[in-house]
Amino acid sequence: MKKARRPDPAKQLVDAVVQGMQEVKAKDIVHLDMRGVPNAVCDHFIICHGDSTTQVEAIARSVERYTLQQAHEKPWHTEGLDNATWVLLDYVDVVVHIFQRDLRTYYGLDHLWADAIRNTYDNVA
Repeated sequence: MKKARRPDPAKQLVDAVVQGMQEVKAKDIVHLDMRGVPNAVCDHFIICHGDSTTQVEAIARSVERYTLQQAHEKPWHTEGLDNATWVLLDYVDVVVHIFQRDLRTYYGLDHLWADAIRNTYDNVA
């Protein structure tokens, strides 16, 4: 018998992150649902990239704004805003990675957890 999936209290936060990314045209947004992955460090990874340091920083600021307005959440920890090539926003259960394209390809975080449930979002034109 398959175990029923519990409702996700972080859904509102995940939705706000994705909307914040889409607002400033983040590319190739991927949501990895890690709840079924043994020993995962968080429940959700959300990954995207921008084409410049300016766009990466704008995506991060937009995500912070949307998560505060819609989910009433601030990141517990933020890294990478100084050089804006890879920004990490840590909301504890939801971890957001915003890359420049070449660094995203190099590190390949999207492909490290093949057993996670993968959701992708259309690029907003």
